[in-house]
Amino acid sequence: MYDIFQLPDFKFPKDFLWGASTAGHQIEGDNIYSDHWADELTWPKDPSGTIAPSGKACNHYNMVDEDIQLIKELELPAYRMGIEWSRIEPKENEFCQEAIDHYLDELTKLKKAGVKIFLTCVHFTVPQWFKEKGGMNKEENLKYFERFLDKVVPIYAPFVDAWNVINEFNLGMEPEHGIRKLNTFRFHALGYHTIKKYTDAPVSSAHALVLFDPYRRYDKFDSATADYLDCCCNEFFFHAVRTGEFVMPFMESVYDESFKGTCDFWSINIYTRTMVDARMPNADGYKYQHKRFDMVPMKFYLDEMFPETIIHQLSRLKDKPVYITENGCSADDDQWRIVFIALYLNALHEVMKAGVDVKGFIYWSLMDNYEWRSFKPRFGLIEVDFETFKRTIKPSGYFYREIIKQGGVTQELLRKYLKSHPTSVKF
Repeated sequence: MYDIFQLPDFKFPKDFLWGASTAGHQIEGDNIYSDHWADELTWPKDPSGTIAPSGKACNHYNMVDEDIQLIKELELPAYRMGIEWSRIEPKENEFCQEAIDHYLDELTKLKKAGVKIFLTCVHFTVPQWFKEKGGMNKEENLKYFERFLDKVVPIYAPFVDAWNVINEFNLGMEPEHGIRKLNTFRFHALGYHTIKKYTDAPVSSAHALVLFDPYRRYDKFDSATADYLDCCCNEFFFHAVRTGEFVMPFMESVYDESFKGTCDFWSINIYTRTMVDARMPNADGYKYQHKRFDMVPMKFYLDEMFPETIIHQLSRLKDKPVYITENGCSADDDQWRIVFIALYLNALHEVMKAGVDVKGFIYWSLMDNYEWRSFKPRFGLIEVDFETFKRTIKPSGYFYREIIKQGGVTQELLRKYLKSHPTSVKF
């Protein structure tokens, strides 16, 4: 338990960059040429409504102007967004000029509004035709990705302040994921070098930095399993960028000079910890009951606040600048989001004092969105009515705006937006 009303005041450097994040498929709607859309068509109907296809999502593709106005109202200095390859190249080697122009118009308007742009090239979804060829699992498909980047990067580069090639390809712990990660790393490296042909803007790929926490801290089996999972999920990526050597347990290592130095900054998506119990199938441990918070009406993996994750994990990243490109709270009660933001920012402040060069924080997410299989988890600073698509800025959005204005968190600000500590509801 944390006493939010005992939190000391703290401030970030004046040049610290604040923002919010989204992903194309999760907000745009009607992404009909994507592999995820094709998968959604095969899902059985869920009578409870928990699992649902993306459909119109937030209808952002048709509401760009309104959403940019909300970004301006929240006075966000930065915005992380994605372009959808499947819209731009819906059929192999057939580029859609309307989609290219649509993203160019969005980027132009954001730049006119004074917003710094972090642009993601692939955020989980790819064209269905590309997936049918084996997607990023096959090295021979690199030529398709290079052709796509050669098409769009020269168009968008004048508007982009930082790039993410691929989002979170480091996830997946089974041994068979090793080959996929090796080949996807090839796509990451190719993306880095291709983007650099057209711009000097910094390039990275967003890494889901997962803390694998032994269920029994000093148990040798839990600790060893946690270390193994960390190598498979985290360390392989950092090691390959730092040295050019791709190492994955139970695979022959691969050295490729083109891998080395392919992140100008560490782009970090970070939420909470994963408990590791070597005595459970897949080492999937239970979260301690005294730490759990039920904040959405479904079983959801982000049912814990553990801001120490920020301190434990970012401490390993002292060799490059760090941007938090995702961190957020899924909760129906917006008060939890206020608590979460304050606690995690305080942890971020602590790790910066310890010498990690964190340059910015980009909250996930700007608005409630489609969470890949469901609309029930709500992360947004802005509420979305998924029937009418009406947007409403939440108190946490205004709270975040004031944090940006004053460059930190104070008790005065906390007590303005939070009268009492929220209570978890058991669904």
